[in-house]
Amino acid sequence: MFHHAKELQFNARVSGPDPKFASLLLEQFGGMNGELKAAMQYFTQAFAARQPYPKVYDMLMDIATEEFSHLEIVGATIQMLMNGVNGELKDISEQSEIMQMITGKAGKENIIHDAMTNPMFLAVSGGSPTVTNSQGVPWSGYYVDANGDLTVDLRSDIAAETRAKITYEYLMQFTDDPEVKETLKFLMTREVAHHQMFEAALSTLQPNFPPGVTQSDPRYSNLYFNMSKGEEAKGPWNEGESPMLGETWQYIDDPQSHVESSQGLRDQIPAGTSMSMEEADKKSKDISQLRSREIKDSVPKGSNQWGRYNE
Repeated sequence: MFHHAKELQFNARVSGPDPKFASLLLEQFGGMNGELKAAMQYFTQAFAARQPYPKVYDMLMDIATEEFSHLEIVGATIQMLMNGVNGELKDISEQSEIMQMITGKAGKENIIHDAMTNPMFLAVSGGSPTVTNSQGVPWSGYYVDANGDLTVDLRSDIAAETRAKITYEYLMQFTDDPEVKETLKFLMTREVAHHQMFEAALSTLQPNFPPGVTQSDPRYSNLYFNMSKGEEAKGPWNEGESPMLGETWQYIDDPQSHVESSQGLRDQIPAGTSMSMEEADKKSKDISQLRSREIKDSVPKGSNQWGRYNE
């Protein structure tokens, strides 16, 4: 059950009209890293978590709902940046405010260029927010990542918050309006907060690496193939211990010779790892049974209902 409060979560303000930045800000309204994408992603993911992981479900629904409120903030900011352009477009007088903003041939050509870049924004919508990105590409459900496995979904959510955060960073460089910057800074900071929430939620699911239930094959999980010729680069990604599994990286300096000598890696023997193939298979079965039991035990036999109401 949703309830809409008419006041914004953050008191969005603008110092004056800025149609160009309003068009750019559409990226966070209907873009692939925007607020609508985040809201729909977390909302969709929450369904699979509802019964087996009710606490994570609660978090996902809370954050999804907050993302809808951020969509409202972005939409309100876009509308204010257009400063009544919708009404001005209905005024055919050359003295209207929008006409004065685009005086001269160069001004009109700029507007035509912007309209060609995003035809929906001015030519069709009259300057109100559209469910598109800054180039006029319609929002798509294809943007939503929902695997039904929280060890996967939460990592996708962490990445989504990271991409949204950096988009706000970039956007802040394209406006000189201090009021708009305050709004963008608030929205950017909430991405950081959500990132931490998803990290914390992921840590409650143990074990959670590798994602899913099937363990990696110890013959291949710590191999690093030197696939480029030239100066070699070494780092914690190819020497020392791997950060998650604690295996010793095996640096394959000549991948072609190695692949040929091992019959296309079929004869590869585990090295630098304490996990045998048999142990990996057993762990896969154990985690599979654990995750399956968590889900099955949470679903009642026979009739079922979504809400608890006054229970």
